[in-house]
Amino acid sequence: MHNNINHIKLDDMRPWEKPIMIVKRHWIILVKLFSYFLLGLLFTTMFYIFWNYAWAHLLVIIFWMIYSIFLYIEWLNHELDLYIITNNRIIWVDQVWFLNRKVSECNLWQVQEVWNQTKWLLANLLNYWTIKIQTAWNATNFVMDMAPLPIEHSRRILNEVDKYRDAQKGENK
Repeated sequence: MHNNINHIKLDDMRPWEKPIMIVKRHWIILVKLFSYFLLGLLFTTMFYIFWNYAWAHLLVIIFWMIYSIFLYIEWLNHELDLYIITNNRIIWVDQVWFLNRKVSECNLWQVQEVWNQTKWLLANLLNYWTIKIQTAWNATNFVMDMAPLPIEHSRRILNEVDKYRDAQKGENK
């Protein structure tokens, strides 16, 4: 989570709306990508050991050109996934694939449930896993895997929903 959220400016933000928090993916994604890099390094090293010819060098260069693009796209897909919670709505930016982004939003009064889950030893030790926001009226459910601090973020989102609903009840009286 970014401590400084003042740099967020949405194009369609209302004058009275302000960002409360941003939730991005956990840094464990970088470990996953580094393991992919090591796997590629192991593959090309074994390739060099068994076939140390000029054509093998060319194949390794072509492999690393394509594989580095794959690694970059994988990093980009995880880096651009985020929740933006304002005092009025939740915006979910989901980078589906390269140049394919899905942006969904719902007002805070549409939130029915915020659910979190941590499983496995590593996820519990590093405090990451899944945050799911269930909305009303057949709207999209927001699911972010490998989110940091899922319990704390879920509780904070629910607190913002409660504040919003209390404010709405106060206006209606």
